[in-house]
Amino acid sequence: MADFSKYGGASREWKAVEAAFPSPAPDGASVLEKRTAANANREKTSAALMTKLADKVELIDVSIPARDGFALEGRLYWPKSVPKDAQPALYLHLHGGGYLFGTLSSEDAICSNLAINTSDKGTPLVVLNLNYRHTPEWTYPTAWLDAQDGLAWIHATAVPQFGVDPAKVVVGGISAGAHITATLVLEQHLGKLPVDVPRVAGQVLMIPALVNSQCYEPQLAQLASPDVSSLVENEFAPILPVHIAHFFTDLLKVPAHPRVDDTFLSPGNATAEQVQGLPPTVFGICGLDPLRDQGLLYAKLLAEKAGVPTNVHLYRGVPHGFRRYGPDWLSVSRDWDATMEDGIAWALKNPTATNTLDIIVHGEETM
Repeated sequence: MADFSKYGGASREWKAVEAAFPSPAPDGASVLEKRTAANANREKTSAALMTKLADKVELIDVSIPARDGFALEGRLYWPKSVPKDAQPALYLHLHGGGYLFGTLSSEDAICSNLAINTSDKGTPLVVLNLNYRHTPEWTYPTAWLDAQDGLAWIHATAVPQFGVDPAKVVVGGISAGAHITATLVLEQHLGKLPVDVPRVAGQVLMIPALVNSQCYEPQLAQLASPDVSSLVENEFAPILPVHIAHFFTDLLKVPAHPRVDDTFLSPGNATAEQVQGLPPTVFGICGLDPLRDQGLLYAKLLAEKAGVPTNVHLYRGVPHGFRRYGPDWLSVSRDWDATMEDGIAWALKNPTATNTLDIIVHGEETM
C-alpha cells in the first residue's frame, strides 16, 4: 500500500514566497470576472518575458477546425535556430488553468522557452499551442475533443505544410492540460480516436489532475490509509486547496455519478492492462499539492505494473502552480523547466522501462 506523505510540507523558499505574496482575500467576483483578471495577468507576465525571447523564435498563428465547425486558435513556435527543412519534432502544449483560465498569448513565454531551449540542447523542436475551449461556456468533454482535433490537425496539416516529423509528436500539458493529455494519449492507445494517426511518441504530465473528484475511491484503496492521502494532507494547500479544485471541476458540469472506470474522465483509474504499451511518460509532481497522489499513483501503475518507461520528478516543498514565481524566488523552477525540456528529448529516444517507480526529488528539505 502506498504512502507518499513524506513528500508533504513547505520549504523555506516557499515560506518566503508566501510572506512576500500573501494570498488575496476573496473579492466576490463572478466566474467571468475571475477569468478576465487571471487571463490579463497571465498575458502581462508572458508579454514581459517575451521581450527577451522574441528575436529567437518565430510565432505562426494557425486556425484548427474542431469537429463541430468551431475554429480553434493555435500558434506554432519555431526557433530561429531550427531550419525550416529540419523535420523537427513537435510538442503539442495544452495549458493549465482549471479548465477555465488560459489564452493563446498567455502561453507565449512558456512555449517559446520550451521550443528554444529544447532545440538548443540538441533536439530540434517546434511547439504547437492549442487554445482549447474553456468553462463556463464550454463544458465537459469539449476541451478533450478539441485536443483530439488538434492532434488530427497536426498530421493532416502541420506535417505536410510545415514539415514536422510525424513520428516525433509529443503531447503534454500542465494541470488541467495534463488531464486532457492523459486522456488523449490513452484514448489513442485504446484505439478510440475518431481519426487514425501515428502513435504519439511520448507524453508529459505536469502537476496532473487524473481522476474526477467523484471517482476517487480506487485511488484511496491504493493508499495505506485515507489519512495519508494528499487530499487530506494538502487540503488547505496554497494556490490550489481542495475547495478551489472542486470549484474548477464543478464548472465542467460532469454528469452526476460517473463510472469510476470511465478512463476518458478519469485516466488515473485505468487498469494495468489498459495502460500497457503507452508511450514514454514524463511526470512533474508537487509535494504540497492535493493532486500529488494522483500523479504518483499513475506513475506507479505505468512503471511497476505496465512496463511503461517513466521519468518521474517530484518538487518538494512547493504547491501546485509554483512555477509562476520563477527561479528568482524558487530554485526548483529551474528543475521544472529542465523536466519538460529534457523530458521531451528523453521520450523521443525510445527509452527502456525500468519496471520500478524511480522518483527524482528536487528541492530543499521541508519544514
